[in-house]
Amino acid sequence: MTTDVHSKQIEQFLTFELANEVYGVEILKVQEIRGWEAVRVIPNAPSFIKGVLNLRGSVIPIVDLRERFSLEHCEYTHKTVVIVLCVKHHRTDTFVMGIVADAVSDVLDIKRSEIKKAPNFGSQLDTRYMRGMHVYKQNMIMLLDVDKLLNPDEVDDMDAISDSVSADSEDFL
Repeated sequence: MTTDVHSKQIEQFLTFELANEVYGVEILKVQEIRGWEAVRVIPNAPSFIKGVLNLRGSVIPIVDLRERFSLEHCEYTHKTVVIVLCVKHHRTDTFVMGIVADAVSDVLDIKRSEIKKAPNFGSQLDTRYMRGMHVYKQNMIMLLDVDKLLNPDEVDDMDAISDSVSADSEDFL
C-alpha cells in the first residue's frame, strides 16, 4: 500500500539537451526515441515544423523545439534525436508528434514536491508549455507540458498536414 502512495508522489521524466540547456518531458508521454533522419518537408508549414516522418505506416509531424522556442539554430549531428510523443489534444483526442532534441540525457525520478512552479514572465512571454522547474546537480531543468507545446490551432494544422500527406502519398507510407 505504501508503494502506491510513494509512486503517486514521484514522476519520471526523460531529460534531453537543447542549446546547452536541459529540458524534461513526462516519460509516460514518450512513445520512442529515434536517431535523426531526413524528413519530408511540407511547403508553407511554419518554420518550426521540420516536416513529417513515416513511423510504421503513420505520418507524424516533426517539431524543432529550437525554432519553436526561438533558440539559435544548429546543424543536426549523429547525437540529434527525435523524441516521439503521444500528445493530448482537445481534452480527449491524442496524436503523435516528434520533437527534435540535440541529445537525450537521462531518466529522472522527481518528487512532485520538488517541482517548482514555472516563473511568471507576464503576458510578453508565452510560458504555457512550462510545467515547472527542477534543480538537479546544481542545474535547472525546465519540465515541459507536452500537451501545451502547440496551441490548438497549430495542432489542427498539424493534423491536416499529416492527413494531407497520407492521402496524397501512398508511396511515402
